[in-house]
Amino acid sequence: MRLRLLKIERSGTGGGLYDGTQIWFGRDADGRAAEALAPLCMIGPNGSGKSQFLQLIAEIFQAAWHAHAPDEERRSANDAVLFELEYLVRPNGADSYETVRLVREAKGKKAGPIALIRANGQSINPGDPNFGQFLPTLIVGYTSGDNETLSLPFLASRSGYASDVAKAARAVETKKVADNRLMLIDYGTNLEVLFSNLMLGSDFVQTELLRHANLGDLASCRCIVRLAHSAVPKIPKKKRISSRKGIQLTDELETVIDNLQRTATCWHVDEKTETYTFDFLITGATREAFGYFWSDAFSLYRSLHKLALLNDLAIPRPARKRFDKAVKERRFASRLPEPQQEDMVFSFEEVRFWPKDKASDPVDYVSLSDGEHQQALILGIYAMIADTNAMFLLDEPESHFNPKWRVEFVQQLMKMVGDRGNQEFLLTTHAPFVPSDMPRDQVMIFSRDAETGKFTVEEPKIETFGTTFDRILESCFGIRPPNSHIAEKEIEKLLKSHDLARVEEGFKDLGPSIGKALLADHLRKLKNRD
Repeated sequence: MRLRLLKIERSGTGGGLYDGTQIWFGRDADGRAAEALAPLCMIGPNGSGKSQFLQLIAEIFQAAWHAHAPDEERRSANDAVLFELEYLVRPNGADSYETVRLVREAKGKKAGPIALIRANGQSINPGDPNFGQFLPTLIVGYTSGDNETLSLPFLASRSGYASDVAKAARAVETKKVADNRLMLIDYGTNLEVLFSNLMLGSDFVQTELLRHANLGDLASCRCIVRLAHSAVPKIPKKKRISSRKGIQLTDELETVIDNLQRTATCWHVDEKTETYTFDFLITGATREAFGYFWSDAFSLYRSLHKLALLNDLAIPRPARKRFDKAVKERRFASRLPEPQQEDMVFSFEEVRFWPKDKASDPVDYVSLSDGEHQQALILGIYAMIADTNAMFLLDEPESHFNPKWRVEFVQQLMKMVGDRGNQEFLLTTHAPFVPSDMPRDQVMIFSRDAETGKFTVEEPKIETFGTTFDRILESCFGIRPPNSHIAEKEIEKLLKSHDLARVEEGFKDLGPSIGKALLADHLRKLKNRD
């Protein structure tokens, strides 16, 4: 899948920042559709609209899925957006690509229905069974911190899914709740992603996810499921549809718990609190057992994440109601409070890894750095989601990386491509490292005029692939030379000074830079004068 052109009449988000804009997604005439991975990098200063733009893309496709399959996407976070989005897609994984347009126009003073127009001019309405073939199969969002702008449509999706699960669990005849099409990955899902990949990912993926942390393999871990402890509400006897006195589960979740019990090295159940403790000593036999119940890393992740969603029940009801109301009213600004570890319905504990040479005792997961956690999470997400036409929307996925890892980020992603089909991949950054590994038509510079508030997106004026970080900073941020302001001001003072001794002393304190080269020339002239 490749995005090509977006025309926005009314965005319904970001204070109208994008209203009336037209954005071209570059990458040659065919969007480099023959390549499984041709990421788009959105770079620009804080407040330039990058995160909100990813949010808008997610909201457009969420609205389309909600109109087509409301049992999968139960809510639409933005019903006001008016747009025309052109993109390349392979319907049902076909061999050839088709250019389609997803459109929603005004109908009177309100937004009209969404329609999809095929290359031959045929218009398909959301009620048509074929409509979903032309949409991304999965929209994956990632946010690296507390900026929850991108999260809004994903949390609306999660809330709708959780509501359906609760209803199904209380129904006399339960049915499987359909998976949603939007999936949010953040720090809270780190262990679910890592565990799933290390249990059922390929040998190559397992090695790559741990290599940067100098670890060899997962040694052991514990999973705990608490269904009737003091932090979660109890169900009155007359409302129970099962023998459980705590959280009522769907048949699907009961099966997940049963399968975890069957794969555990050892386990214990506290009947009073309905607490399940599963301990896993990781061996080839353990992985073989997981492979019997789950087909791949992604299916295992889905199961674990569905259990993790029950953690919301450990959050006080007033906080959950305020949160749901804020999401519905689009004034969301902060995340839900995190339950304490001992209050969580589902959690991983005592996760340990073998060092690469196994020459010492296992290393605890909590001892890893934020950057090591983030790299394993991002690479793990990409490794386990190989669906053709999947879309990744990642907000600052390398924010905790050291400079060396940032330089290698695109290269690391490319190593994970494998034999997957074509996908769309958009990411934001504030650093010059990622753009230097991409051609200029895969880089989008976001800016916003401080006085008028006007929003613009443009292609870099220089070729970014292989370009020095200094040039990218100059082209994308207008920073020249790339020194700190304190050092820059000191160099300016020395360049204006005619005191030879002062200039010589200041020159010794400076590291290599363009400014120091200019100062060397100034120093030479002062010496010649004397």
